[in-house]
Amino acid sequence: MFRQLQNIETAFKHVRLFSFVLIGACMVICCFTVLESYKMVSAAQGRIYLLANGKALEALAADRKDNIPVEARDHISTFHHYFFSLDPDDKVIEAHINKALYLADGTAKKQYDDLKEGGYYSAIISGNVSQEVAVDSIELNMDTYPYYFRYCGKQKIVRPTAIVTRSLISEGYLRSISRSDNNSHGFLIEKWRILDNKDLDVQKR
Repeated sequence: MFRQLQNIETAFKHVRLFSFVLIGACMVICCFTVLESYKMVSAAQGRIYLLANGKALEALAADRKDNIPVEARDHISTFHHYFFSLDPDDKVIEAHINKALYLADGTAKKQYDDLKEGGYYSAIISGNVSQEVAVDSIELNMDTYPYYFRYCGKQKIVRPTAIVTRSLISEGYLRSISRSDNNSHGFLIEKWRILDNKDLDVQKR
């Protein structure tokens, strides 16, 4: 009888030890599963897929600080493209100028109003003039905020009788704002002014 009790007690100890080991193993497995799941979710959140020409391309998410210079230069380039790339069509001009004015403050609007009042856009339409701008360089100072920039490019003006190439140098400052459909980079150009816009070359057609 006593031996049977000892056997039962020994068996109970073994069962209890096995239970503790099993519970401990389950806890380790659960912790490992949660950790791996967290890693997978974090990796998935850092992955973005873009659709280009019917193909899904993977893009990695990054801190905006890493991309500020790239985004700032593209914002500046995009603004100048829309402000200066025009065709002899009032709807095209209006659409381009509206897109440009979303990217800058009132200094760009004032420049537009001055050009419009001076008959600049009317002359483009009546004279069948097309113009486009190409960037040469964009100098950007990231050491101070708002960020100072200087844009250097060339303006090509195609008239029925000649093709004129002009220099285009402007400067201003960039301030960070919220992103939107009309301002995808989340910057606003301030204190914008044209420093130089003189003829470099004239070719007769």
